[in-house]
Amino acid sequence: MKKEFILSKIEAAHDGSPYVYVGFVDPNDSKSGEARQQNPFGTKAMAFTSPEDLMKNLPKAMGNITGMMGGGGFGDSLTFNLSMREYEEMGLKVGDRVSIEIKKKQDSGI
Repeated sequence: MKKEFILSKIEAAHDGSPYVYVGFVDPNDSKSGEARQQNPFGTKAMAFTSPEDLMKNLPKAMGNITGMMGGGGFGDSLTFNLSMREYEEMGLKVGDRVSIEIKKKQDSGI
């Protein structure tokens, strides 16, 4: 199965580990076309649009971690946990269209 999504959110890991959470929305979903609030994480959280933004604002975001945790989160969007290296290599930013392919693994049984 292969499906197209739009990158809607990028968030630093709450525990300070070198990971980034990226959230995707289905462009065919009726809710994704509705007007959204300026910050999709809520009013207390910080959103990042590039790796440079993330690294520049990480100390500030970590200082506001309690606000981030109570500020909305990803809800029911499709979310992936990427290492900083994977995130930087892909060059992802909010608004990018991506294709995600899911395949069932065929085991040989041994």
